[in-house]
Amino acid sequence: MLTAYAIVTYFAPNYLGHPDNYIQANPLATPAHIVPEWYFWPFYAILKSFTVDFILEAKLWGVLAMFGSILLLFFLPWLDKSPVRSGSYRPLFRVFFVLLILDVIILGWAGGFSPTPVRVAVGQLATAYYFLHFLVILPLVSSFETPLPLPKSITDSVLHGEAAEAAPAGQKPRRGAVATA
Repeated sequence: MLTAYAIVTYFAPNYLGHPDNYIQANPLATPAHIVPEWYFWPFYAILKSFTVDFILEAKLWGVLAMFGSILLLFFLPWLDKSPVRSGSYRPLFRVFFVLLILDVIILGWAGGFSPTPVRVAVGQLATAYYFLHFLVILPLVSSFETPLPLPKSITDSVLHGEAAEAAPAGQKPRRGAVATA
């Protein structure tokens, strides 16, 4: 994901840009359709997902939800109570993480185009899943999931036991020893 992000950012920064963003600013004319840059599309979809006034105006709910979706990421260490932090040893967590990545991609799709009833409905469902993932699913998964056994050392995790196989029988491998072919 980071490699794809870096490629787009450094080699094709205008590839996902909207043509209206390149029109010279005119203080006397409001553009018909305002589109943020592509990396803000998921948050823009969350902003557009609130369409009904309930106690507060829908626009204010959208702004609160948009900033709440970012603020939620700061509380992640307290929401995920699993003793194992690595997703490599948590198979159920990995499944829900992939679903979250797909959800953010769907939010990006919904936020990057003009709001039609279908895109708004998809954005509302994706927004609901986004908050459901962090506030309900993640705490439940971390309390019910049994992680895979952890390695005895980081060497076992990185080398997958290759250093132990290279050592002669009855002798432990040296610290920092790497198996050669």
